[in-house]
Amino acid sequence: MKLTLSNPKYFKDGVTIISDIVTEATFRIEENSLDVVAMDPANVAMVSFSLLASSFTTYEKTDASSFTINLNNLKQVLRRIKSSDTLTLELDENTLQITLQSASKRVFHLPLIEAEDSSQKVPSLSFAVTVNTSSSVFNDAVDDVDVVGESVSFSASENLFTVSSKGDLSKATVDIPTDTVTSVTCSDESAQAKYSIEYLKKMMQGSKLSDKVIIKFSKDYPLRLEYTVQDHVDMSFILAPRVDND
Repeated sequence: MKLTLSNPKYFKDGVTIISDIVTEATFRIEENSLDVVAMDPANVAMVSFSLLASSFTTYEKTDASSFTINLNNLKQVLRRIKSSDTLTLELDENTLQITLQSASKRVFHLPLIEAEDSSQKVPSLSFAVTVNTSSSVFNDAVDDVDVVGESVSFSASENLFTVSSKGDLSKATVDIPTDTVTSVTCSDESAQAKYSIEYLKKMMQGSKLSDKVIIKFSKDYPLRLEYTVQDHVDMSFILAPRVDND
């Protein structure tokens, strides 16, 4: 395996985002992409990440089909990337060799760890609501309602996406209408679901990759967020709904 990136930004940012959800991950070297699918320890959130082969200047796949590594260790190395660096990933016995090269050549070896027996798979889900909007519009809405509550509710009509939250005595609502930036497709206007803001804000870091987001949900159903940059990267998240105890 030899994978070289002349612009490591998508890989670096992707690893940083994934590491907020899980501490270790298995990278699978597929024919056309370097993939990660991981579930957080509480089984509340899932992340799926694909860095497409077209992002790499060298994409050589050998017999090795995957490697598992501690993301905190990997993240520490990736922080050493300079703007002029190319990044090369290679497997060397029981280590991942990371080479950063520009004016100087720096080589790091990180130990591989044993993967869990079961591989994660992204579930097949269908949704009543699909919202396409800018990442900044979505992030601002969630940040606004975060002021009053620990959970956020999503609802929609054909021309409106609503983000809201309630505290003990406070309430906040953000209405995002259909316009040149936002589109809303809704097959069930009773569709409303509540999610943890804590997890959601980790997932919103996908805005580092793409300035657009696709938001999908149904009534009391998992949420799916999608961040895509054509020919480069696909990142998506699934978040379980939050159920009130009362």
